[in-house]
Amino acid sequence: MTISPLDPPERLLMGPGPSNVHPRVYQALSAPVVGHLDPVFVKIMEECKDLLRSTFQTKNELTIAISGTGSSGMETCFVNSLEPGDRALICISGVFGMRMREVASRCGAEVDVVETAWGTAITEEAVAEALSKKAYKVVAIVHAETSTGVLQPLEEISKLVHEHGALFLVDAVTSLGGVELDIDALGVDLCYSGTQKCLGCPPGLSPVTFSPRAMENLVARSKPVQSWYLDLSLISQYWGESRVYHHTAPISMNYALREALLLVAEEGLQARWDRHVRNQQALVRGLQALDLSLVVDAEIRLPPLTTVRIPEGIEDATVRGILLQRFGIEIGGGLGAFQENAWRIGLMGTTSTERNVTTFLAALQATLAGLGHRCGGAVEAALDN
Repeated sequence: MTISPLDPPERLLMGPGPSNVHPRVYQALSAPVVGHLDPVFVKIMEECKDLLRSTFQTKNELTIAISGTGSSGMETCFVNSLEPGDRALICISGVFGMRMREVASRCGAEVDVVETAWGTAITEEAVAEALSKKAYKVVAIVHAETSTGVLQPLEEISKLVHEHGALFLVDAVTSLGGVELDIDALGVDLCYSGTQKCLGCPPGLSPVTFSPRAMENLVARSKPVQSWYLDLSLISQYWGESRVYHHTAPISMNYALREALLLVAEEGLQARWDRHVRNQQALVRGLQALDLSLVVDAEIRLPPLTTVRIPEGIEDATVRGILLQRFGIEIGGGLGAFQENAWRIGLMGTTSTERNVTTFLAALQATLAGLGHRCGGAVEAALDN
């Protein structure tokens, strides 16, 4: 077997993640590796914590990057907040709410759900009804549901959760760094994200933040956290002043995260949120010019990820294959209820530019026209603001 030197193609990543990586982040990845307890790396860890607090908009002391992808952050939040027999209420509006239910169940929790149709948001009335029937330790919801393109309103649901004495757990994998998210103002107790979406960093770390209430709950546990690797009572000592050895952190990925977060800080959160909205609006104008309909209503549409219905007579895999092989552009197919019925088009982090919007629309228009879908004027519509 002959293995050639690594030479992956350069793609325009416009799917549900990962997104394209900024050159400065690539440069950070190539920096020399030091030891995971080296004073230089310890300083980088502190800088990452400060930058994460700024990005999450929180003062939470425990705001760190878990070694693992976004799913490790999900596991971290659940295994540290739930014990066997605890009650958890999971809000499900797509794939990642379903995954939350699975993880909470594996913690031994008694799990109830509030569900809504794919492409719609959970209502505060539905949550209020569930909370009126039982007491829960944790209520969990997805802020940006990557499988549907819905941006879930959080403020009123957070108020309900705290009125009933529960911890509020939020999935922000696709929203952190791309959508307004103020952890402290919203009263979020546990939150996790991923590096590979709106932060514009390769996958490999999961930022998490725990409120003082969540930490009090952790300290008061009657049994140890079921996962040694994700036990925050141990990991927090590694990220804290004592620097007690827990595991060998992925040094280069922390370099990359620091640089990606520095880019966020330099751009400014509001400017970054506005950029994601502006470029999605251009994308939407172009899609509509192609006579394509959107899945999610405008008021709950997730700016970094747009779901569009596949027109009748057009095969999902054929279009995505042409875009990838001819134009070097990746978009996502539908999951679950949307499989083969919708495309997921990402404009996250570094990928979210006007140039990428128009490049994609030109390629999609050419692809659809070649398959007999009569359409035109997508780029002109996108630029007509």
